Amino acid sequence: MTMEISLIRHGKSKQLENNRITCRDFQKWVEKYDSSGVFQENHYPTETLEKIATANIVITSDLKRSIESANFLNQNIVVISDALFRETELPPFPRELRVKLSPNCWAFILRCLWFFGYSRHCESRANAKQRAKKASEQLVNYAKEHKSVVLVGHGLFNRLIAEELKKMGWKGKRKSSVKHWNCTTYSFIN
Repeated sequence: MTMEISLIRHGKSKQLENNRITCRDFQKWVEKYDSSGVFQENHYPTETLEKIATANIVITSDLKRSIESANFLNQNIVVISDALFRETELPPFPRELRVKLSPNCWAFILRCLWFFGYSRHCESRANAKQRAKKASEQLVNYAKEHKSVVLVGHGLFNRLIAEELKKMGWKGKRKSSVKHWNCTTYSFIN
């Protein structure tokens, strides 16, 4: 019997504020991003709609953009929300700078620092990988019980989960999609 785990990235955030800000202000921007919902779309990718409509269980992170996205994709489902599936955090910048950059620039710089090992006051890359392993094991347990599982999660963390699923022998695309609303499915024949 085939089991499936589909990873969907949440929709586009309503936090559109893109003014140049300091690194300290960026931390406040991230808080707004985490508490903002997502834009409802007129159309969603067909595969995404099919997978969420046929899933026997739908999981989300506990962040608003993930929960709201699942509800926009299918209002007739009950979701299980769990902090285990949250996106990886960005560390605060190591010192105060008077430099002002766009939020996207700050996110890029801080994510690069995080990839190279800087994780002061946030989850390290190694810890995020351990959490992704635990999350993928949880999804596999859901798949064993329900056969078809959808996770409406986050770009980078979905990728980390996909890596773990492939290590466990699940088949699918080399990388999970990081585009909003896109779906990447992994399968395992039991």
